[in-house]
Amino acid sequence: MHGAAVWEVATPRRPSRVAGVTMAGFGVRALDALQMVPHPAVTLLVEFGAGSPVIDGVAGQEQRGSMAAPPGFGSGGAVRVRGENVECVQVRLSPVIARAVLGASPADLGGVAVSLDDLWGREAARIRERLGGASSWQERFAVTDALLARRHEAGPPVDPEVAWAWRRIVGSRGLARVDGLAAEVGWSRKRLWSRFRSQLGLPPKRAVKLVRFDHAVHRLVAGEGAAGVAADAGYADQSHLHRDVMAFTGATPATVTVEPFLAVDDIAWPGPRDDLSPSDGIRPVML
Repeated sequence: MHGAAVWEVATPRRPSRVAGVTMAGFGVRALDALQMVPHPAVTLLVEFGAGSPVIDGVAGQEQRGSMAAPPGFGSGGAVRVRGENVECVQVRLSPVIARAVLGASPADLGGVAVSLDDLWGREAARIRERLGGASSWQERFAVTDALLARRHEAGPPVDPEVAWAWRRIVGSRGLARVDGLAAEVGWSRKRLWSRFRSQLGLPPKRAVKLVRFDHAVHRLVAGEGAAGVAADAGYADQSHLHRDVMAFTGATPATVTVEPFLAVDDIAWPGPRDDLSPSDGIRPVML
């Protein structure tokens, strides 16, 4: 429950046909200034209900309705989302496939949330209409997945070297040495840094920090001690972890662990599991 609202959280029974895509469905009657916590993925919100999500960003920026946001969106703790009677499918896209799906590089988003209408034109309105007419969350997931698969197949891929470097960073949980990535793919450092940033939307060093933060903060939410998390996640010490969490969220490690955005993660993005409701994979969640 955020404020006085119970969240309805739905998860797909089947994985996406596109590697690098995960989805969840949300229904929230009253969403009261939920802080966006940075995540190492491109985030899509596709709304279809009576209400619309509203993102309040830095410098008074406000974005309503369906939108796309780049990796690390919300850094500094200055971005919040609100709304009433919000129903939406949220999609997390690996930056490696985001350019094909969006029709634009994550770098072109300029670090802010961008309307899907601006990116997809009439296709954004059509997907909202189809989601609103669907009879179940599983049907909505299937409709969304079909669109993403079609766009991914038609869109341009990133360079294989860039994709490899990203997967190396993610696979190491942010412990990869960025200075060695260029040598491993056989490129100059300048070439890799330029291509990585232009195609994925952030430089390799920032990607390492974001992936490491994401891994560490979820371990904190799970109840692990900050000292142990800092040591295992590759931070110099607990103070280093504290500074990184503050930089990404504007909050201390102790405070950020109760953020609803993080608390719902293991329910909305559980990975393979066999304990979902056989009817529709829906769970009421009280935060």
